[in-house]
Amino acid sequence: MKPTLLLIGHGMVGQRFLEAAVEHGLQDTHAIVVVGEEPELAYDRVHLTDAFTSDPGLLALTTREWVEQHGIRFVGGVTVDRLERGSRKAILSSGEVGKYDVAVIATGSAPFVPDIDGRDAPGSFVYRTLADVEAITTYAAGCRSGIVIGGGLLGLEAANALRLLGLPTSVVEFAPRLMPAQLDQRGAQLLQRKIESLGLDVHCNAAAQRVICHAETGAVIGVEFADGTVIETDMVVFSAGIRPRDAIGRASELACGARGGVVIDEACRTADRNVFAIGEVASYDGRCYGLVAPGYLMAEVAAAHISGRNGPIFTGANLDTMLKLVGVDVASFGDAHGATPDCQELVYVDDLLGTYSKLVLSAKANTIIGGVLVGDTTTFGILSEMAKGTVPTPKNPGSLILPASSGERTTLTVADLPEAASVCSCHNITKGAICASIRECGWESVKDVTIATKAGSGCGSCVSMVKDILNVELQAAGKTVSKALCEHFLQSRQELFDLMRMHNIASFSELVNRHGTGRGCEICKPAVASMLASWNPGYILSGEEASLQDTNDHVLANIQRDGTYSVVPRVPGGEITPDKLIVLGEVARDYGLYTKITGGQRVDLFGATIDQLPAIWQRLIDAGFESGHAYGKALRTVKSCVGSTWCRYGVQDAVATAIEIENRYRGLRSPHKLKSAVSGCARECAEAQSKDFGIIATERGYNLYVCGNGGMRPQHAALFAEDLSTEELLTTLDRFLMFYIRTADRLERTATWFNKRDGGIEELRDIILHDSLGICAELEADMARHVERYECEWAAALKDPKRHSRFRSVVGPIGSAQQSGDWMPLIDVADLEPDRGVACKVGDVELAVFKLSGNNCLHVVQNLDPFSGVSVISRGIVGDRCGEAKVSSPMYKQSFSLTSGLCFDDPTVSLDVYPTRVVNGILEVQLVKAIAPEPVSI
Repeated sequence: MKPTLLLIGHGMVGQRFLEAAVEHGLQDTHAIVVVGEEPELAYDRVHLTDAFTSDPGLLALTTREWVEQHGIRFVGGVTVDRLERGSRKAILSSGEVGKYDVAVIATGSAPFVPDIDGRDAPGSFVYRTLADVEAITTYAAGCRSGIVIGGGLLGLEAANALRLLGLPTSVVEFAPRLMPAQLDQRGAQLLQRKIESLGLDVHCNAAAQRVICHAETGAVIGVEFADGTVIETDMVVFSAGIRPRDAIGRASELACGARGGVVIDEACRTADRNVFAIGEVASYDGRCYGLVAPGYLMAEVAAAHISGRNGPIFTGANLDTMLKLVGVDVASFGDAHGATPDCQELVYVDDLLGTYSKLVLSAKANTIIGGVLVGDTTTFGILSEMAKGTVPTPKNPGSLILPASSGERTTLTVADLPEAASVCSCHNITKGAICASIRECGWESVKDVTIATKAGSGCGSCVSMVKDILNVELQAAGKTVSKALCEHFLQSRQELFDLMRMHNIASFSELVNRHGTGRGCEICKPAVASMLASWNPGYILSGEEASLQDTNDHVLANIQRDGTYSVVPRVPGGEITPDKLIVLGEVARDYGLYTKITGGQRVDLFGATIDQLPAIWQRLIDAGFESGHAYGKALRTVKSCVGSTWCRYGVQDAVATAIEIENRYRGLRSPHKLKSAVSGCARECAEAQSKDFGIIATERGYNLYVCGNGGMRPQHAALFAEDLSTEELLTTLDRFLMFYIRTADRLERTATWFNKRDGGIEELRDIILHDSLGICAELEADMARHVERYECEWAAALKDPKRHSRFRSVVGPIGSAQQSGDWMPLIDVADLEPDRGVACKVGDVELAVFKLSGNNCLHVVQNLDPFSGVSVISRGIVGDRCGEAKVSSPMYKQSFSLTSGLCFDDPTVSLDVYPTRVVNGILEVQLVKAIAPEPVSI
């Protein structure tokens, strides 16, 4: 009989151990048994917050099929209480006794709950498991507010979860600042400011003394603090740190650390040669690691040694971290707190963009030894390698943290990284390992590299670096790094735009017939639709153009994570009348919509179903509103302060200028969204320098700033021209915006576009101000055509009743089946729009029905998106991949074959596909799942 390998605990680290065990062939030499406390298989605890708003099944790290395929036995819902090490028996909480030959303890950690009165009262929770998420969600439905005790990573994520559940939430942290382990005081202050801007209350230096309970029900009604302060609340979530779950180690008389955790050596063995410990429960050199990356490394070390290989050893782990916390990028590396004697610090703070960068330098200030980044973490990879000593520190280290548009920033690329540099900290994958995989296997896509090396499959923060490494390797191999828009067009977006203008091409079908192949896809169709709208303005949902639009543009609203939509009417310059405010309130009340003031001085109404959109917009149009284009890659807003109209410091009428600019460029389709602002004086209350184009008033006119943004890589806009008159300002903007639209890549913000241009701001001034290319007259004419032809898209949609059909939620079948498996009349083929879907509901089943243009093939698949758990597949873009018809989900853009149902991005996932036929012009369907049925033609 095979010896038994017992894995105790099946979390993220436990699953990584199983994968490493399979890689070493342990499933062939051992009988592997897994005992997990939770009934579920391992899931992604790092992204636990996602379970509040989407299907928890999406967090799964493995499947029953994978476990069974490798002969692994899983026992869920029980724990191992202790190991009788002499007889090698495992005593389970169920009373069962199991034999083992080798045991691996991977029980992880447990939430720390302060020993205070009322901590176990109804309404008190911890935040660690899917069961906790379910309990919190259920209880929150009857609450008015919540408190989270703990301002670390999990505490802030828990607070954001309560916020998403609609509860006003307070965060309480005992330390003087948030995330005290990772951030210094200034970085934590900036993070706190960003978190408070989301509506969360933050209380630092606050020690919870007791949970106050209702005298009769015993339920939570408040929290009292050491200083006597009381905060009323209905719910308390404890997330004040973690403690290793080492009870099994103590019960089994294994050596444990003074600060907890089962003591291990470099092979991850405990005091018993046949027992290993990995992850947060393990203590090495007196330290337990609360990050997933060290746990993964331990898992690989343990699996290697159990297999009989000397393999790697564990000698501690890198604690550099990069996180996206409540939507804010945060990173720390090396000696982040400056504990090294005589070290020096370099700090750059941009309160306007909300970024903070600190470098800790050696005593001689010639070597980076640590740092903290908040808001902009794009340089994390290079800086962390400098702190490790694998990349030399430049002579002027301050240039590494200056804003990208300053012209003084030292630009370092992945080519500067040594082979030993860690790229993926989650899986400890080096640049050298990635390069070797690319060279040996000839990978040409990031997806292939990720599958082969696991780089980018963890938190995902290193994906852009993986892509850069791939491009460098392809170039070094003499291969051309393709600039093709997609598989259907070998040309770049700019080249296609030039072809359309040169040959006066006015449709996608003409463009693909002359310069492309196939049906198109979710990449090229919206891109061409945008180019058509900016080159030849008109109603974007007319004729063939309707089938090109992404789901947002197709229904003129923003899809949300639950499949509903948000409604954002335009409020130019933020100026609005009381009557219009009343209408917004009445609409929100009558349709039960969640309302929020946006960062661009508008009101966003969330939660509208697709069939409610026309009625909502009819009321808004009647009240004088128009489309705000929040759904499109177009001009969004032009913020403004009150300017000289009200402010005692204002030198120009900022509101009037903002309104004029927004009304001029409204509806302007572009490669990416555009945001602007007008400040009435140098005090910059509208934050114009963080926008794609911003205007600041002077005594003599306006200063124009271009190519800034507050997106994923925040940067200041660059000063482009000074003291412009209103007429000069508009002429300059006409040229600048049209030149950007012509030459930028797909989904490229102005800042990224600007950074890629070799000539910098002087080259741009030569083109726009001095007409060095001789195209300014064309640019002005293009913009004049846009301004002349502008029409509110919602007003146009409501004029034509025929256009209302695209706002149907679902349609019922026009017949019924006599029994299961019979053909059911579903819908009249004439009611189907080419290359767009319709959702049909048959009993409890929602189907997505598609009619393809050209060959008129009909396809019926399930409407439920398996990744988001929302019924939206019918709203996706139809196209093809290597000639095979497909649809892309409107939620996260995964593509599925319309013939087999298989997901092109993840072959373990598929849509159900149903047989179809047409009888007398009626599409009929069999409600039995088919394996790649033949598509029917009409």
